[in-house]
Amino acid sequence: MRRLAGILPFSGAGGANRSPEAGRAVERLMRPSDTIRELDPLVIWAAVGLLMLGLVMVFSSSIAISEGSRFTRNQAHFFLIRHAIFVSVGVGVGLLAFRFSMRQWQQFAPWLFLFGTLLLVLVLMPGIGREVNGAQRWLNLGPINLQPSELMKIFAVLYAADYTVRKLPDMGSFRRGFMPMAAVIILVGFLLLKEPDFGAFVVITCIAFGVLFLGGINVRAFILLAIVAVIGFIVLIWLSPYRRDRMFGFMDPWQDAFGKGYQLSHALIAFGRGEWFGVGLGASVEKLFYLPEAHTDFLLAVIAEELGFVGVVVVIVLFAVLIQRAFSIGREAIKLERYFPGLVAMGIGLWLGVQSFINMGVNMGLLPTKGLTLPLMSFGGSAIVANCLAIAILLRVDWEVRQLKRGVTV
Repeated sequence: MRRLAGILPFSGAGGANRSPEAGRAVERLMRPSDTIRELDPLVIWAAVGLLMLGLVMVFSSSIAISEGSRFTRNQAHFFLIRHAIFVSVGVGVGLLAFRFSMRQWQQFAPWLFLFGTLLLVLVLMPGIGREVNGAQRWLNLGPINLQPSELMKIFAVLYAADYTVRKLPDMGSFRRGFMPMAAVIILVGFLLLKEPDFGAFVVITCIAFGVLFLGGINVRAFILLAIVAVIGFIVLIWLSPYRRDRMFGFMDPWQDAFGKGYQLSHALIAFGRGEWFGVGLGASVEKLFYLPEAHTDFLLAVIAEELGFVGVVVVIVLFAVLIQRAFSIGREAIKLERYFPGLVAMGIGLWLGVQSFINMGVNMGLLPTKGLTLPLMSFGGSAIVANCLAIAILLRVDWEVRQLKRGVTV
């Protein structure tokens, strides 16, 4: 894919002021029935397909632990109801987010990133952050738990795009273009590693520097960054005993199948049992207290067992369609000199692509075990809301591009 620096010369990120006639035209187009026809159907159907399949599979993968846990009061539908509420809230937040123009999102971007950073600080404070399974990643807000690192992913997309647009003339400079963003990401990374949330750190780093690369950062600086990042991740893994154990468990899960390799070995058993067409919806054995986190991090393994190779391919195709459309929408926006919306769309594509690839790789034994959910599918309120927000912003970019092509200024 060509990068921005090779596509267009720098010009302002803003557009012309909206005339009264254009404003009235936009208001007419914002009627629900008209707006839906102005949106990319592939994005909508791929996202809806992943959300609905995720809803079904979260219920299927969690029914056993729901019935057998006192925490859920032995209610079989406990996780299904909560996940349905999360999806509903996410769709509602997405509908609200769609009403804001990309110009407004660009104005919000630095403040949202600052807000997300403050949340990451709050979650580390004793008495405020909530610790689960040795990780302090949640803020207790009464009936719900907020995971700031999930929101930080979409905030990172917006901030990286805004930063790149503002610094576009300096993208060739290591000191002026790269170092300020590197300093910010190091700060965020430090906070995430204190939780610890190594997976979120990897995803946010990929988002930020991926957007910088698309914006035309110096190639030599980017290659140097990639080398330093790989070395840094290796050092972080080696200096952390539990991450090191996960790495050794990944290399040979069967050597300690009841210890370091427990999750991966049972995930691989689930894939093996599924064969071509699966054992049937609801008939998974691994979800019966064998495979930990079956409804969150290892949802794909249950899909593989119950729906087989075909089910896994369907999931991969839906993600591929969504990611391809995100980059396509981004390119169309850049052709119209809408740099910020274009980079945001591509940043969302990067986010969904990197996180889904890591989750699938972990489930299939291609990558070391890491606590990252499958976007739009796995159980988790903060993640689902953040994913729906990202899809809404992507659709907003697409909608504005379509209006500009029709001669309507937005």
